[in-house]
Amino acid sequence: MTAEASQIKNLPLAGRTVVITRARAQAAEFAAALENYGGRVVACPTIEIVEPESYAELDEAIENLFGYDWLIFTSTNGVDYFLRRMAALGHDVSEMDELRVCAVGAATADRLRDVQVHVDVVPAQFKAEGVFTALADYLGGREEIDRLNFLLPRAAVARDFLPHALAEAGARIDTVAAYRTVPPKTTDRAHIEALLVGGGVDCITFTSASTVSNFAQLFDTNDLRALLNGVKVACIGDITARTAADYGLSADIQPSEFTAPALARAIADHFANI
Repeated sequence: MTAEASQIKNLPLAGRTVVITRARAQAAEFAAALENYGGRVVACPTIEIVEPESYAELDEAIENLFGYDWLIFTSTNGVDYFLRRMAALGHDVSEMDELRVCAVGAATADRLRDVQVHVDVVPAQFKAEGVFTALADYLGGREEIDRLNFLLPRAAVARDFLPHALAEAGARIDTVAAYRTVPPKTTDRAHIEALLVGGGVDCITFTSASTVSNFAQLFDTNDLRALLNGVKVACIGDITARTAADYGLSADIQPSEFTAPALARAIADHFANI
C-alpha cells in the first residue's frame, strides 16, 4: 500500500458513500469538503434555484430602496438574485450604502462583502428567532424596531416567523420573492434507488426542508423510513430535521452551526466515532 493510499484509508469517511441532495449549482463546495474527509459523494439534487414567477414586487422594492431602513438577507441565493436584479434595472450596489444590512450566516455576509456591501449584523443563531433577537440587541431593544422599514428578499416560499415577529414589534416589513426553489428537471432516480436498495449508501444529507420534501416526492412516498433503512440521516438544522421527521426520519447527525462546511465536519466526526 502506498503512503497516499494509507493516508486516504485513515480519513474518517474512507469507504463511506454520502448522498447529497443540494442544488447542483451549490453542491461543489459541500462535495469537496466531504471528499476531503475521504468520502465518496453521490449527487442527487432535489432542488433547483430559479427566477421568481414574477419580478414585479422585487422590482418595485428596488426602485423604492430609499424607503427602507434595513435589508435582511437570509442566504447567498437571496444576495445573488437581488444584486442580479438590481444590475438588470440599472442600479448600483452603492445605493445600499444608506441602509443597515443584516446577513444570516457567514457565507451570506462574505458574499455581500465580496461586492463591497457593508454588513451591520450577522446573527449568532441562524434561525429566524435568533435573527430577531440579534436585530433587537443591535438596535438597543425590541421597542427600537417600532416604525422601522425592513426589506426581506428571499425564496418564494419560506418560513414566516421573522416577518411576523418584526410586524408585532411595530415594524413594516416587505417580503419579496427574489428566487424560487423547484424540483430539478432531471435526477437519476434509478441510480440512487439501486444504491439504496443495495446497501451502497452510508449517509444522506439534507440542507433545507425543500430537499427533504422533494426527495420524498421523487420516490412518491410520505414515509422515507423503508427507503433509508440503515442510512444515517444528516440535517443542516432544526427546521430541516423537523421536515425529515414529517417523513418518518430522525436526524442522526446535525451540526451546531447551520452551514454546509459544519455539516460535512459533523458527518466526518460521526463516522470517525463509529
